Order: sequence, then C-alpha cells, then structure tokens
Amino acid sequence: MSKNWKTKLIHPDVSAPQGFRSLAEPTYRGSTTVFADAQSVNNHWDPYEAGYTYGLYGTPTTLELASRICDLEHGYRTIITPGGQSVISLIDIAFLKAGDHVLIPHSIYGPHRKFVVTVLSRFGVEHAFYEPTIGEEIETLIKPNTRLIWCESPGSISMEVQDLPAIVQTAHAHGALVALDNTWSAGVYLDAIAHGVDITMQALTKYIGGHSDLLLGSVTAKDEAGWRRLGATQQALGFSASPDDCALALRGMKTLAVRLSAIESAALSIARWLAERPEIESVLHPALESCPGHQLWKRDFSGSSGVFSIVFKPGTTKDQVFAFVNALELFKIGYSWAGVTSLAVAYDFTRWKSRPQFEHRIVRLNIGLEDPNDLIHDLDRALHKCFEAD
Repeated sequence: MSKNWKTKLIHPDVSAPQGFRSLAEPTYRGSTTVFADAQSVNNHWDPYEAGYTYGLYGTPTTLELASRICDLEHGYRTIITPGGQSVISLIDIAFLKAGDHVLIPHSIYGPHRKFVVTVLSRFGVEHAFYEPTIGEEIETLIKPNTRLIWCESPGSISMEVQDLPAIVQTAHAHGALVALDNTWSAGVYLDAIAHGVDITMQALTKYIGGHSDLLLGSVTAKDEAGWRRLGATQQALGFSASPDDCALALRGMKTLAVRLSAIESAALSIARWLAERPEIESVLHPALESCPGHQLWKRDFSGSSGVFSIVFKPGTTKDQVFAFVNALELFKIGYSWAGVTSLAVAYDFTRWKSRPQFEHRIVRLNIGLEDPNDLIHDLDRALHKCFEAD
C-alpha cells in the first residue's frame, strides 16, 4: 500500500542490511512488546514460559545479564532490579508477610536496616537484630514465626565474617530461609548456593558494573519455587531495570576478573602497610590473619576484594579522623564502592550501642585501580599531616 510520509516515519519501507556481527551484545530497549497475533497476547511475567510480553519484565539485554549472573552464582535463575536497595526490598516483600519474623545482623547495610524498621514494621512484620558472629547460637533467637534470616558477609563497615553453614543449617532445621547480601565477593569469591543459602543477592552497581556509572541489583534463587515467588512480586512492584544499565554491566563483567585481581592485590598490600602504622589500632580486612573472622573467610571464600576498614588508636579525636579523610587526595569521599577510584568514608558508631565500640575512630576504604604505591603515599602523607602533633 502507498503510505504518507508521516506514516513512513513509524512504518518505514526500508531497512538496514542484515548480518551484522559484533563482539558487543546489542542493547534492546522497549516498553511495548509486539505479539504475533491477538491470541498470543498475555501479561505473564515469566519470559522463559510465556516469551516476551512487556518491557517491564525484561528485554533480551536484561535476561542476558541475568543468565550470566546466574551462571556465575550457580543458582536456578536470576532477576535484575534497578538497584541494590530495590533487590533487598524485593526479597523482603516476596518472602515476608504480616505476622512473620525476620532476623537481621547488626552489621547489615544501613538502608536495609531503615527499610525493615520504618517500612516492614508498618505492615506487621516483626524483626530482631543479631550479633553477626553468633553462628549456630542463632537458634536461640528463632521464633515459630521466623521465616527469613538475613546474612551479610563480611558486614558493612565493621567487616564481620559470618558462619554461613552453621546459620543455614540452623535456619533450615526450623523451616526458615536464608538470604545473603554477597556484594563484597562480587558473587564469585563466595559460592553462596553451595553453602546452602536460599537467596543470594548483590548490588551490581558495585563490582559487576565496576565504573561508578550505573545502578542495578540482582537476586539469584536456589530453586524454582523461590524464583517464581520473586518474579511474581517483581511484577506487582514494577521494579524494572534499564537495558542501558544492563548493557554497561555486561561490559563490566568482561573485565571483572582482571579488575578483581588487581584490586585484591593492591588492597592486601595497603592493608598490611596500614597494619604496621602506629596511628592504627586495627585493620579490618578478612584476608589478614589478624582480623577477627579470618579463619571463616579462609574456609568459605576463594579470594578477597578491595573494601576494608581501619580503626584508629584510642584517643584519636573525631576531628582528627575527619582531617585525615579530608587530607587524602587520591582517595575521594563517597559511597557506592567497587569502582576504579579509591574512596574513604568516616563513620561514627557511638549512636549504635549494639555495634563494636569503634566509636568515631573507623574509616572504610575502597581500593580502586590506581597504583598501590601512590595510594600508600597518599595515606602516609594524610597520616603525617593529621598526627604530626603526636
């Protein structure tokens, strides 16, 4: 049929030659999915069963990333979300209801703590925080209505390594599921599914993305039942990941191994150097023999990443800690670690009576891809500047 030029803008009569092949995966964007016929129209969220029905449930770009994450984590299937915090809330909402009880380590990611306290509690979900090093003694905190136990290993900021096998065995004996925030290991240095974890997640914003320019999260289920519960909940909540961010994450995955290797080596050398400094009381890096939890790390992990914390000696003032961070030049100040740029953030534990008594003396470092000798020089200069009066 003959078409007006205005119609041709939407329904062109020409197309580019076929057969283009590239090493880069194509980025598929789209909200509306076109069906072959009227009989095929459906709104099912499962693309493996129903095919592509709506962009909210993922494009081929999204599912390519999900498949690759799942393959690395040895799970049943993976779902991609718009960010790390969104995947945390997806898990909580999918597996908890009014009257249920959830256990969360004191060391958990701060926004997760806030979600549980300020949102889940409003909907009748009970919660309790536990000491992350509790191990099998977590049994004393499990109630008849405990449905989910969260782990994060190592813990945010204070870097406690949890006894996952002990917690998993105890939880399963009482009919509770175990979810793990596995971001520190990038999903590769700790095989969560092999340790019995039911749901493993990570903020792809961190090491998978690797360049501080995207926001994504992933959740991998151990079995089909968990995956279907997550998928149905994702559909209801409308958590849709950007295909462009997924494309960046796919690109980031290609260099993950070399980035992690360089970051691990640099972080260990810097952590060991810091452990010898007179200004430092302790270095909280699980791969150091002096760090609490090192034996559990050695048993369960196959490597270490670039995030660890330092604790200044007693008597260090809060102003000195701030001055140290502010004096750093190569280390920038900011959250969302695991990019190529080194970061430093000071924390104050004095308002958390349940946390280790590091008070205001703790600083979390993220080691990037700068030359480690330059980073050591930056740290040395900042330490001298802030403690020269001593």
